[in-house]
Amino acid sequence: MRDDDVRALLLAKRADLLERMAGISAPPTDSGGISFGKRVGDGTSIAVERLTQVAAHEQMLTQLADVDRSLIKLDEGTYGCCDVCGDDIPAGRLEVHPSATRCVKDAEATAAS
Repeated sequence: MRDDDVRALLLAKRADLLERMAGISAPPTDSGGISFGKRVGDGTSIAVERLTQVAAHEQMLTQLADVDRSLIKLDEGTYGCCDVCGDDIPAGRLEVHPSATRCVKDAEATAAS
């Protein structure tokens, strides 16, 4: 895949992530006077939903950092090289995950730690 094509994919992914993060980051529009007491109810459901959104937002921040790093690597001419070991990232991995900055081995090691 050409650098221009990769850049277009990464920029589209970046825009999508920013849009989704903005939606999650928006303050709730309806608190409806719901109290958070001992009983499970609407308040508890809203709290659980908000916690889920926070986790999703954190995951998107990580993805955004990978996209931004991949764009920098394109500019540096190091796109496709693992940030950890320096080996080439397999083309198949980059095709499926264009913002990959680590080879499979190092990505798995990072996820395990």
